[in-house]
Amino acid sequence: MKTIITVLQLKNTSIKSKHLKYIIIFLFCSFTLMPGFSQEKEGEQDLAKAAQNPVGDLISVPLQNNTNFGFGPFDRTQNVLNIQPVLPISLGSKWNLITRTIFPVITQPEFFSESGSTTGLGDINFTAFLSPAKPGKLIWGVGPAIILPSATDQSLGSGKWSAGPSVVGLTIQGPWVVGLLMSNVWSFAGQTDRGDVNFFLAQYFVNYNMDHGWYLVSAPIITSNSASSPGDRWIVPFGAGFGKIFRIGKQPMNFNTQAFYNAVKPGFGPDWQWRVQLQFMFPK
Repeated sequence: MKTIITVLQLKNTSIKSKHLKYIIIFLFCSFTLMPGFSQEKEGEQDLAKAAQNPVGDLISVPLQNNTNFGFGPFDRTQNVLNIQPVLPISLGSKWNLITRTIFPVITQPEFFSESGSTTGLGDINFTAFLSPAKPGKLIWGVGPAIILPSATDQSLGSGKWSAGPSVVGLTIQGPWVVGLLMSNVWSFAGQTDRGDVNFFLAQYFVNYNMDHGWYLVSAPIITSNSASSPGDRWIVPFGAGFGKIFRIGKQPMNFNTQAFYNAVKPGFGPDWQWRVQLQFMFPK
């Protein structure tokens, strides 16, 4: 796996499919700005805080799209769609097990060409956090992170089974939700002709919740691939965005969008990223 861990993208096979993702994103943005969705709902701020808590006791299905601009020697575009259902499991009155499985759907542009791309499933990422059912001011979770070599094409994954620890800590103070998530995985099996994996990830998240379900958010993902050459290991983005809790009928939804500039990146890494997420929430 070189430089950037599986970046997910929708396939550009025709003009119609090329622009479909942007039409969908535009519709989601439009829905959140409609008067019917702007009305204040009881408990919207609580829903926002629950959605912003990685170890919250909330069943949800986030659809996260990441578009990376300026990738490779021809400044092409990568696009990543992460389908990541979250399922909390009660382990009695004291503990919860929060599971998240990320199914990456990737379109990877040809690196040494101005045209052509490969689309398919990337490596599936599974995490499970053991977390107190009744946490104090510091909310935390710890557990394994496992990467399965499920990529449908060699260019979309590492070809390795990888595993390691993952930990998250956060606090909720008034309108603020602030925390840090970290993990590191090492390869232990898989294709012998592929490079080893030693992949570190850190995501700090800062949310400020406002009235009517609106909030400000900054949640960049910092990564390091120690298997790469020293100058091509780190991606360090900076940026922020906004989001809103709204409802379609009785179904609560969480929409947010963020933009990030990669202050540190590999030589042919993307310059910046646009992230759009729509989350289906199923509170108890």
